[in-house]
Amino acid sequence: MSGPNRRPRTRPQAASAESPPIPDARRVAVDALVRIERDGAYANILLPKLLARSGLAERDRAFATQLVYGTVRMQRSCDWFVSRFALGDLDDAVRAALRVGAFQLRFLGTPPHAAVSATVEVVPRKARGLVNAVLRKVADAEDAWPSDAVRLSYPDWVVERLTADLGAEETMAALTSMNGAATTNERADGYTQDPASRWVVDAVGASAGERVLDLCAAPGGKATALAGDGAVVVASDVRRRRVGLIAGNAERVGLTADQLQAVAADGTRPPFAEASFHRVLVDAPCSGLGSLRRRPDARWRVDAAAPQRLARLQSQLLAAAAPLVVPGGSLTYSVCTLTVAETTGVAEQFAAGHPGWAPVAAPTDPWIAWGSGALLLPQAAETDGMAVFTWRRPS
Repeated sequence: MSGPNRRPRTRPQAASAESPPIPDARRVAVDALVRIERDGAYANILLPKLLARSGLAERDRAFATQLVYGTVRMQRSCDWFVSRFALGDLDDAVRAALRVGAFQLRFLGTPPHAAVSATVEVVPRKARGLVNAVLRKVADAEDAWPSDAVRLSYPDWVVERLTADLGAEETMAALTSMNGAATTNERADGYTQDPASRWVVDAVGASAGERVLDLCAAPGGKATALAGDGAVVVASDVRRRRVGLIAGNAERVGLTADQLQAVAADGTRPPFAEASFHRVLVDAPCSGLGSLRRRPDARWRVDAAAPQRLARLQSQLLAAAAPLVVPGGSLTYSVCTLTVAETTGVAEQFAAGHPGWAPVAAPTDPWIAWGSGALLLPQAAETDGMAVFTWRRPS
């Protein structure tokens, strides 16, 4: 019987199919990994955008970042575990979730009950039984690795190439080091930069007031450091969009157009007057095999032919840059890779074609002597791996 105090009877409302999912670090990680694998997205560009609209608290954002970078870094190792227990074709999201779960179980040391149950929750309901079963087996599996490349999660060719160029001991140490977290330093002007990049700037040796060309400057870390030290810098890049990055970074650290000018130019055909710079830096495009700590997805993008292919471009850039140096000025060549083809191979070719150009003393510890220049191994100071060579033009 109804009455004034009787509440109307209502049906409980089901959750709307359109309602957004509850923010979850693992869900964001899985979404990012799917896009990196399927669409070729770059982790360092995609992830900040996903996090900005995720609704996650700061702590959970950090966890999502750790999951994405760690899973991408250890992808081959994770796949080795997963493939032992997941048979047949897998949906992109299911594969990504299994990788995230395997990374937590085998490399983060997350307790199995937490890693498995939380990962199961972020996959479609129809796949939860599969993900649960596979991850429980991954948790208990032995890690009898078939090779160092699988154990350290690198393509076979990277391990083989660096072993041939550096030797087995240094290669294993370098690859192990680059599986660690990236280190950065914040400069006095607020720019965040890997210490190895700052050391390359020091190797250029520019003095206040000198006119310096950074031929392949984007995104502008080295160029802004040179200008901050007092040099008058022209920072060029072949891609206009990346020239905007240089200009934006220069503005953020308080540099004026009189201190740094960002221009779009093809480094193989630079539009600058001959003998117009006291110093030229060619921080050339390279295979990036020394910076895999900071760019973990690069190990899956670069191909085995890249070092030789890029060495040809690097030689072209050096040959084009040399006439721009004033007599008595210097030319510095640097790359964030460790292959012989892109380091001593390019340096020796330049020296053979430019008799009279004298090598300048290379940086020392933690660098090691490398031909006429120096090599910084990633394990030496837990930084990017770099090679640097400098020559002085005859007066």
